Formats: sequence, structure tokens, C-alpha cells
Amino acid sequence: MTAPSPLPRSFGVDLPAWLREEVAAMPPRVPDPVERMRFVVHLSARSVEEGTGGPFAAMVVDRRTDRVVSVATNVVPSSGLSIAHAETVALSLAQTRLGTWDLGADGADHVLITSAQPCAMCLGALIWSGARAVDIAALGSDVEAITGFDEGPVPADWREQLERRGIAVETGRCEAEALAALRGFRTRLDEGGTVLYNGRR
Repeated sequence: MTAPSPLPRSFGVDLPAWLREEVAAMPPRVPDPVERMRFVVHLSARSVEEGTGGPFAAMVVDRRTDRVVSVATNVVPSSGLSIAHAETVALSLAQTRLGTWDLGADGADHVLITSAQPCAMCLGALIWSGARAVDIAALGSDVEAITGFDEGPVPADWREQLERRGIAVETGRCEAEALAALRGFRTRLDEGGTVLYNGRR
């Protein structure tokens, strides 16, 4: 009788090499909100081109200093982890870098910049993260209509729910570019070049 394999005790997510190269080349501070979002949307499109994840990217920025704290893309297919959405990875990397689970502690003011509206899971992660703001390009309804992803039971009053918890919401910045990235994913999907990784279809 063979001995059972030990239960896993840890897990991790690695950013793809191409993303690490992109991040290494970017300035440490990005004051312009439009420039931030354009970079995030660019990464969302490249994620599909590189085949490392879905058409989503995110960034955490310190609004007091404009310092970029973390950058991430969706790495669900490459990591084998359903939780490895761009938002959850970006928030986790920011918390790891700062050594705190609360991105709003002691007067900190961090914004999550994301190429698409957070799904049900990422909405919860955003609330728990302590971030003080979120900047969203494409809305969830467009994500579902274009790509076929199931964004989960996001409440109709999600914006009000966030604002009630002290999280400022901005939407529509670079929306056209974000929608183009989503359509690029859809085209690749229809051609069989990528996968729709919903757990339930």
C-alpha cells in the first residue's frame, strides 16, 4: 500500500515573465489617472495575446504619492487557481508588499484600478482589502455580453454598497479601449485560441 501524498500546505501565484518585463519598464509613480488606466487596459489585451490569462488587468496605486504598489493580470489558466483574478492578485501583491491586510490602515489611501468591473468574488475582495477607491473601465454587463464569462451574483446596487463602505467609485475611464480588449478575447475564443474558464457553463 502506497503512502498517501501529503496535503498541500501553501499555494502561490507567479506573474508571467512578459508582465514582469512590462512592470520593470514602467515609472514608479504614475500621477495621471488616464495613463494608469491605459496601461492596465494594455495589459489586459496583452494577457490574451500571450495566452497567460483572461482579458483582465489591475493595478494598486497610493493616491497620496501616486506610487504604483502592485500590478497584475488574470492568471487563472496559467496558475490553475480560480481565485487568481487580476483584482485579487493585485490586492494580494499590494498587501504583501506593504505587510498589511488593510490597505486603508493608518490613513492609507489606495485605489484599485481595473480594466473591468470586479466580479462577485473580486467585489468581496475589494471590500475586505481596505482600499479606499476603485477605478473601473468596462462594466460587468459588457464583460458578460461580450465574453460569456459569468460574473456571479453582483448586486444591482454594487456601486452604492461600495460607497457606503467608504470606497469611492469611478467608471468609464478608457472604456472603449477596454471593450476592444474584451472583443479581442471573444475573437480568440471563437477561433479556439483560448478558453472560457467558468467553473459552471
